[in-house]
Amino acid sequence: MDSLGAIAALALMLAPTPAPSAMAPPPVFSLPLACTPGRTCEVQHYVDRDPGPGVRDYRCGPQSYDGHNGIDFRLPDMPAQRRGVEVLAATAGRVSRLRDGVADISVRTTGGAGIAGQECGNGVVIDHGGGWETQYCHMARGSVRVAMGELVRTGAAIGRVGLSGNTEFPHLHFTVRHDGQVVDPFAPQPDRQGCAAQAQLWSPGAQASLSYRAGAILNTGFAGATLTMAQLEGGNIALPSGTAPVLVAYVRSIALRQGDIVILDLRGPDGRSLARREAAPLARWRAQDLVYVGMKRPFSGWPVGRYVADYQVLRLGKVALRRQFEVRLKSLAGGKAS
Repeated sequence: MDSLGAIAALALMLAPTPAPSAMAPPPVFSLPLACTPGRTCEVQHYVDRDPGPGVRDYRCGPQSYDGHNGIDFRLPDMPAQRRGVEVLAATAGRVSRLRDGVADISVRTTGGAGIAGQECGNGVVIDHGGGWETQYCHMARGSVRVAMGELVRTGAAIGRVGLSGNTEFPHLHFTVRHDGQVVDPFAPQPDRQGCAAQAQLWSPGAQASLSYRAGAILNTGFAGATLTMAQLEGGNIALPSGTAPVLVAYVRSIALRQGDIVILDLRGPDGRSLARREAAPLARWRAQDLVYVGMKRPFSGWPVGRYVADYQVLRLGKVALRRQFEVRLKSLAGGKAS
C-alpha cells in the first residue's frame, strides 16, 4: 500500500502554492469512482488528522496512517481491477496536471526506489477555482483519458483504477486541497482537538454511501489448497472439488480494531463443525487481516453436499461483522464445487 511516503511529496504536484484566495463557497464532491461502497469498493484509509506522530481519522478511529493526506478507495482484488473501474471527476473543473505511462506493478515488486518521483503513479489534478483542487492517484497505465487544460464535468470518467506508483493493492488515492492545504471532505474544518461532527463536502448521495464503517469484509470463499495473501489479491485461487486434498474457507477483512476477536467456523453437510478458529483478541489495529480454516480430505472422500462457513468479528462483546457463505461439492468422483 502507499504507506511508505506521503502523497504530498509527489512529483505530480509541481505547481507553486498559490496565494490565499478570496473566500468562496467550497465545492460539493460526488463519489470519485464508479463503485458501490460496501459492495464493490471500500474506504481503506481516511485522512490522518493527528498533527503529531499518532494517527486519527475524522471519527477518532485508527483507519489511516501517519501523514496520510487523502482517502483510499480500495477494490476487493486484482480481478476487479482488471474488469475496469472508472475514476470520476468529483466536481467540475479544468485539468491542471497529469501523468500516464507508469507500470501497474506493486511497490512490493519495484521497491521504493523503483517509483521515486512517481509515487502517485498515473494521476490527474483538477483545478476547481477559488483555490480548490482534487488529485487522483494510482490509475491504470494507458487509462488517463483527459488532456491538459481540458474542462471536465462532474462525474466525467478521467481514467481507471490501477496499481501504479506507491501502492500494494488496487485503489484510488483521492486528495482535496484548498490554497495548497489538505482538506478532509468528511470534516473540512481543522479540528485537531476532537472529532465532532461537521458539515461534509460530499454531495448528499455520496455522503449516504460513505457512512463510516469500522471494519469491512473484502473477500470470502473456498479453496482446494492452502493460499497466501498474494494469491488472494491476484485472484489465483484453486477451487475445491470432490477430490481436493483439503477444503479451506477463507475471509479477508480490513480495518479491524485492537481487541477484536475473529472467529471462523467451517461446517459440513451434516451441520457439524469440521474446523474452527477463534483467535486471541487482536493486539493492534489491522489494516487487513486474512483468516482461514480447513481440513484434509477424509479417507472415504468428501461427502457430497453443502459446506457452510460462518465468519464473525466480536467487538466489545457484540458482533461487529458477520457473514456466512457456502460451497456445494457435487461429486465424490471429482465434480467441482458449485
